[in-house]
Amino acid sequence: MTKIETVPTDAGEARITWHPARGARRVLALALGHGAGGGIEARDLAALAAALPARGVTVALVEQPWRVAGKKVAPAPKTLDTGWRGLWPALAKPGLPVVAGGRSAGARVACRTGAELGAAAVLALSFPLHPPGRPERSRADELLATGLPTLVVQGGNDPFGKPAEFPPAGPYELVEIPYGDHGFAVPRRAPVDQEEAVRRIVGAVADWLAALR
Repeated sequence: MTKIETVPTDAGEARITWHPARGARRVLALALGHGAGGGIEARDLAALAAALPARGVTVALVEQPWRVAGKKVAPAPKTLDTGWRGLWPALAKPGLPVVAGGRSAGARVACRTGAELGAAAVLALSFPLHPPGRPERSRADELLATGLPTLVVQGGNDPFGKPAEFPPAGPYELVEIPYGDHGFAVPRRAPVDQEEAVRRIVGAVADWLAALR
């Protein structure tokens, strides 16, 4: 059964939707923040929240204060970090190791703050390596500096950074979702259909989390 928790932060009120691990085998928590253009209903976040509790993973879907307040435009990265830092004690309160994660802008927040907050690892879904068409404005430094076990799950056709554009060597693992765009949507004529793409996301994340234990 899901539980919604409102958490005050210095950036405003944030919201956590908890999807508790089922049964006695509760091994860790995965906190997932949304991107700058959408919320926790994103297909990858929703799929992970639906699938992982049966595998002993509590999933916490986090809505940043700007989203809770009904604003349409995300604030500056430092404000996103402030919101994430403010809600972290609520994520850690159940006493499980917490993996910091998110998609797009949420992935950047997790990368920037994971080590300082004591996260067990970082999950970066659709990491925005650069703005579309601007590869010279790389954000690879955020990914390379996590200081924690890090998994990147990236669409093969993501305009914010295709897998081949990522640094060839680094302290992270990268899983490609073939034909996926920034939201992991795949074209109708692709050899991989949408259900299979989502299954690959869930499988990759579940296997990686299992290896962390």
